Amino acid sequence: MVGAPPRSAGSILLILLAFVFAGIALLAPLALIFSFALREGLGAYFAAIFEPGTLHAIFLTVVTAIIVVPINMFVGAALAWLVTRFTFRGQQLLVAVIELPAAISPIVAGVVYLFLYGNQGLLGPILQPLGLQIMFTPLAIVLVSLFVTAPYVARELIPLMRQQGTEDEEAALSLGANGWQMFWHVTLPNIRWGLVYGAVLTNARVMGEFGAVSVVSGSIRGQTNTLPLQINLLFNDFNIAGSFAAASTLALIAVVTLLIKSSLEANVRG
Repeated sequence: MVGAPPRSAGSILLILLAFVFAGIALLAPLALIFSFALREGLGAYFAAIFEPGTLHAIFLTVVTAIIVVPINMFVGAALAWLVTRFTFRGQQLLVAVIELPAAISPIVAGVVYLFLYGNQGLLGPILQPLGLQIMFTPLAIVLVSLFVTAPYVARELIPLMRQQGTEDEEAALSLGANGWQMFWHVTLPNIRWGLVYGAVLTNARVMGEFGAVSVVSGSIRGQTNTLPLQINLLFNDFNIAGSFAAASTLALIAVVTLLIKSSLEANVRG
């Protein structure tokens, strides 16, 4: 077996620079967050985490992600299937519409929802007599989170499915598989990692979204504050330890998400 060629000094330098920049950009901020969060001791840290407002913000953030991620996985996979497996009028327009939420500022998206569902908005006067309140509720957070994260799964799957082509699916159909069997046994295994990557990106955006959520939630303490809003609220209240404790929780959730993804990849490859 022929060994790998020795690395040149230039390649070693580039690798070292990559590690240095990764440390500066990723590890240093994480270390700073945890150092500030823990500087008053573990007791104060856990007291800040279990403070009712922060605990509710964690709960609301996680519940929002649990609702939004599966919906966008399903919708994103369906849109990618439609765009890559069929030819129809308006196909490019549909692709542009899929990309639209990524091109709009989150603040603008929040304002649009406010003008649409607010009491003085387009649909607000219709919903109000029915007793339906959307703005400044957790439902508004879910709706705007669905909008801002809508492109992520489809953007991962569309180029992947175009590159893979339709040969495997056509072979499955020729062997007598129905549409569901073809999707479950052929299409899904081929796109599973694109689907996972899209879900991870969606989850990260839901967890960290601030602009759109701040507009539609009203930032009501203990009711409609997600973790990013709670961090901002605590920081503005000069509760530095509490804000960094909440920020460390958000960072931990992101790290755990990445570890789960890496573990799934390792199990499949193994």
